[in-house]
Amino acid sequence: MVTIREEQPGDISAVRELNETVFGEPTEASIIDAIRAACPASVSLVAVDDDQVVGHIFFSPVLAPGENEAVQGMGLGPMAVVPKRQRQGIGSLLVKAGIETLRERNSPFLIVLGHPEYYPHFGFRPASQNGLLCQWDAVPDEAFMALVLDEATAARASGIVRYRDEFDQAV
Repeated sequence: MVTIREEQPGDISAVRELNETVFGEPTEASIIDAIRAACPASVSLVAVDDDQVVGHIFFSPVLAPGENEAVQGMGLGPMAVVPKRQRQGIGSLLVKAGIETLRERNSPFLIVLGHPEYYPHFGFRPASQNGLLCQWDAVPDEAFMALVLDEATAARASGIVRYRDEFDQAV
């Protein structure tokens, strides 16, 4: 039985190993480690089955320009599921739990740079439809998506959304 819960200190090495395995190199795991250490506002959830971490999802603050001040939302990513457990719904459980957690924490919007066939199932749509643009030019419009959780606050945001500087090592 898979359960989703907040990451605990004892999960950190398993989360790092999982991300290194899924992505085939350490960049994403290093980004997670750096943001986790520097940013208490990040959210890290794990999927656990039989006391083993079988999935992980990470959210970190992003900033979008606003009329008078920047509006902080959250960025989804990376997300990883143990290869032999993929296509069993674990990723969906992680995304849904993350959305609910961020809704409870009053995040106005979520962004993701991901598969345009997958994330619309959760309500994501091209971020440009909300006036939000990706900071990296090479990203196709349909791959940079947003999910609005608070219409009034999210409506104050428009322009280029900035991820934390730690993500620059991945591009």
